[in-house]
Amino acid sequence: MGGLLSVWLCSRADSSPLSSSSAFPPLAVATSSRLAVTLNSFPAAPDSRSHWSSVHCSPHFRLSACKQEVTRSPVELSSDGVRAEMGVKSGLHVWELLWSPNHRGSHAVMGISRQICPLQASGYNVLIGQDSQSWGWELKTNQLWHAGQSLGPYPGMEKRCHSEAVEDFRTQSFTASHPKTVQTPLPIPERVLLVLDADAGTLGFVVDGSFLDVAFKDLPRGVELFPAVSSVRGGSSIRLQYLNGATRDPPALMDLCGHSIRQFLGQQRQSQTDKLPLPPCLQHYLLSTH
Repeated sequence: MGGLLSVWLCSRADSSPLSSSSAFPPLAVATSSRLAVTLNSFPAAPDSRSHWSSVHCSPHFRLSACKQEVTRSPVELSSDGVRAEMGVKSGLHVWELLWSPNHRGSHAVMGISRQICPLQASGYNVLIGQDSQSWGWELKTNQLWHAGQSLGPYPGMEKRCHSEAVEDFRTQSFTASHPKTVQTPLPIPERVLLVLDADAGTLGFVVDGSFLDVAFKDLPRGVELFPAVSSVRGGSSIRLQYLNGATRDPPALMDLCGHSIRQFLGQQRQSQTDKLPLPPCLQHYLLSTH
């Protein structure tokens, strides 16, 4: 059966072409099998892990009835934050954050915080990442922040330079005597996935299906960490959903095989599992886990 499946997949290896409209696929890094399986698993049903906290929240944020969405009131000269209701101390976890680029303004930050961190301040500031208890990615400038310090752009400059050099080479417009030195911030789309590996002590982000590498490492271990955002724009609405998680154990062989098959199929052929030379029960497994 394995041989038949390999032949079928290889004979149809011309998977759908990648979209050229996104700047992020060239910046992607390889993911661990643990993260790859987690990202490609069926999302968990919404529960309290998808809730913003009604207690650890600036008074200038309004919480929706379902507690999955917060909206900032139109208050001037104020920086306002909110963190999730539930945090994690161990495991690999992925949350989805939906935040319209048209309703971010300046100082739009997402990241994580410990249980106690400032969630309101006067003036317009980067709030998540302003102290030693939080780590944030400012979306307008692409800068990483921690302990009140800007740590540089994310994704890193070296990845962007390499990506642009490859593109210039392809278009035959790159010259070594005129390297590009000015880097403009990348426009971040509405949907961003926050990837926290509490076991490894790392935080990263997925944009347009591309994991952009670890943004922060050496995070404190064994302490509760929470998704958090901060904003200065009136009308900003941010929606939170917990997607999936994994323990420190390696993925099951069946999950790894399912992930490999879906990768070969490509996004455009995910519904064609019925054409695979597999028993119906395995075809159903592929559909039910994606």
